[in-house]
Amino acid sequence: MKRYREPRHNLVLYHLLKWSTVSPLLHTYFRGRIEGIENIPQTEPIIVVSNHASNFDPPIVSNCVCRPVAFMAKQELFNVPVLSRLIRWYGAYPVKRNAVDRSAIRATLTALEAGWAVGMFIQGTRREDEKITDPKVGAALIAAKAQVRLLPVSLWGTAQIEKKPPIPRSVPITIRIGSAIAPPPSTKRSDLETVTQHCADTINQLHDLGR
Repeated sequence: MKRYREPRHNLVLYHLLKWSTVSPLLHTYFRGRIEGIENIPQTEPIIVVSNHASNFDPPIVSNCVCRPVAFMAKQELFNVPVLSRLIRWYGAYPVKRNAVDRSAIRATLTALEAGWAVGMFIQGTRREDEKITDPKVGAALIAAKAQVRLLPVSLWGTAQIEKKPPIPRSVPITIRIGSAIAPPPSTKRSDLETVTQHCADTINQLHDLGR
């Protein structure tokens, strides 16, 4: 029986970074509050969909879902030898910005086939109000192709972290995790839009709960 989880070396690096750096900062400096951990599937590939307001969001999401989350990262980061190796170990994979990158879609599907949780921000860009107003169907399309569920995650407060660069602000953050959502039954546009809007509505409703 196949064990649907990430490779061992990725898990080791994830837990090393989580318990030495990310989790202590989240729970002390950012006074993090996490709700809905019981909703997280731990033994299947899944697409984690979230709102997006800060460069700190990817490690926060990965920390809070208790397993490595593979995020797309801009191609330029993979041109730095040491950094490239580290972020690949942590699950990142390259995407070309401002272009339809079929290789990134294939890489996402490959990660899911290997048992990863894959992270996607369905707004497609950061918003200071942390709300999802124009969700993209990319996550739903990949979910339909791979027939994996989507896990909605709401980040509240992360937009304030980078208000006074270069030092991150110590602000309260709340992360809420909703119930997993079934993938679209097909890749028809109407099916993709229905599931995408369901994800967006769920995340916005969780965000509206506030701190």
